[in-house]
Amino acid sequence: MPGPIVWGMSDTPPASPDSPGFDEMTRDIAEVPAVEVIVTVAVNLMSAAAVKLGLTEEGDKYKDLDEARKLIHALAGLLDGSATEISSFHAAPLRDGLKSLQLAFREASLVPDEPGHGPGEKYTGPIYG
Repeated sequence: MPGPIVWGMSDTPPASPDSPGFDEMTRDIAEVPAVEVIVTVAVNLMSAAAVKLGLTEEGDKYKDLDEARKLIHALAGLLDGSATEISSFHAAPLRDGLKSLQLAFREASLVPDEPGHGPGEKYTGPIYG
């Protein structure tokens, strides 16, 4: 599987149709199965949420629970929306990762959300922990 595709997180903007190499990039992405694109996006969301929760080696340096909430909610929506499109082989570990992030969010919050009102719980149901 190719490395993660991350747009907007560097100083280099995405290629435009007039950029050299755009046709090659388009051809490359056309060869990637949809499941791989979905999983790659999910992994990028998970990684970003972990950073914003302060779960990396840098700890609290990048911790931002408001940003983490948005990323976890987006991940839950993606997994809910693609549940019938990706196999349980791919979905199960992503759901486990999502639940771990939701629990980490609950633990990191000074005033935890009520069960069912935390990030992504609209899609997953209440998370207790």
